[in-house]
Amino acid sequence: MRAITVRDRAAGLAGLSLTEEPYPHAAENDVVVRVHAAGFTRGELDWPATWSDRAGRDRTPSVPGHEVSGVVAELGYGTTGLTVGQRVFGLTDWARNGSLAEYVAVEARNLAPLPAGVDHTVAAALPISGLTAWQGLFDHGRLVAGQTVLIHGVAGGVGSVAAQLARGTLVTIVSPPAVRPPGGRAIFFVVEADRARLADLARRVRDGRLRPIVGAVRTLAEAPSAFAPTQRVSGKTIIRVTEGG
Repeated sequence: MRAITVRDRAAGLAGLSLTEEPYPHAAENDVVVRVHAAGFTRGELDWPATWSDRAGRDRTPSVPGHEVSGVVAELGYGTTGLTVGQRVFGLTDWARNGSLAEYVAVEARNLAPLPAGVDHTVAAALPISGLTAWQGLFDHGRLVAGQTVLIHGVAGGVGSVAAQLARGTLVTIVSPPAVRPPGGRAIFFVVEADRARLADLARRVRDGRLRPIVGAVRTLAEAPSAFAPTQRVSGKTIIRVTEGG
């Protein structure tokens, strides 16, 4: 299969390339997804999990991208709740190969069914942005009706979704905060997969109550250049891997 891989941490963005890689193995409770669209975070090449697994072992060449929308191609042993041919979307594990590929192996629990009325390109813009916005506002920020919220970076993927969900305590997803707001709390968190919340967000999109902002749409071959800071656009940049579905 074709995939975007990184092999040399020192090379930075220059180390991203389109290569031929083995078809992924579906472990117990996994599914293999045929990727239709994928999302990524530009800072991924600085994440330790891009370069090593949970035991600290080198895992290069690795495939970046951790948002996926596609169709289930294969079920691993013991996998339940999803079926071959089903449209799904969700998060891939931080320390495993990601979604910038034609196929990706994902834990089934990290995926949710994708309603027929939601395009894969839109769905791929939702997992990190939607879950981060929801968890930051309500699980960690404890936002309730009647409160006012200040959202930084509202033109970006997370900010644009947070602004819609909000219609504060300081909540950050960048790094642990150095200061605490006077009389308040300071919270840092990393987004977690949540099938039930993903399904809820997808229903909101289907029903027109939530609209992820898709910026540029690029092909898999164009993905390395899409990581460049000069390519910043409003909304989420999405990599379209497979047409249709």
